[in-house]
Amino acid sequence: MNTQAGGKRTHGLPSHERLHTAVAREIAVAIVTGDYRPGDILVGENGASEALGVSRAAYREAIRILVAKGLVESRPKTGTRVCQRARWNLLDPEVLGWALENDPTPAFLRELFELRLTIEPRLAELAAERRSEEDMAQMLAALIDMERHAPDSEAAEEADRRFHAALATAAGNELMGQLTATIGVSVGYIARTKRQAAEDRDSTGDHRLLMEAIRSADPSMARSIAARIISRGLADLHLDR
Repeated sequence: MNTQAGGKRTHGLPSHERLHTAVAREIAVAIVTGDYRPGDILVGENGASEALGVSRAAYREAIRILVAKGLVESRPKTGTRVCQRARWNLLDPEVLGWALENDPTPAFLRELFELRLTIEPRLAELAAERRSEEDMAQMLAALIDMERHAPDSEAAEEADRRFHAALATAAGNELMGQLTATIGVSVGYIARTKRQAAEDRDSTGDHRLLMEAIRSADPSMARSIAARIISRGLADLHLDR
């Protein structure tokens, strides 16, 4: 029989977030980092809302968010239970972001980059075949912003996200494009890791080569450069250290 999961350490709720969103994040991070384990039953609504210092309504809304993302299930009489990891929607950008917050395992990071290597080079190929002038203008604007800011800055990180989003739009595949937000989370994780480690590798040169391959309608070259960017991003994480 599963015991009540309670008394977990909390990290404080960010004041800039909507309250129920902040509560959902607090609980989710505890789940994805292993403070709560699959099968654990969360503290009841009254106790949890009191411990977190929020209303029961805010706590209920937070639980609804987590149910929708596959992290917990809530049933009458049995309470709210942490779901098995196989049910977590790890491609949801928020869930992925929570999973990356606290020392994700090397195996998880490799799986994330395997996904990127499956999706992004193909997106680059399609972009080289289908791009419009507007698509190229969006990529160029993002690239200029990447070049304008220090490689390890938050501004460069945001520009990098915009570049990949513009590339996905140029590919013209709506279903594959849905993964761009997930890709953006990965881009952000690499940037933060490099900032913390004082890494200074600048990927803007490769991004410019990728943009030129797309502009030149060279799918093979675009695919090759996109794969190289991802592989170098994985290398920057130094998972074999």
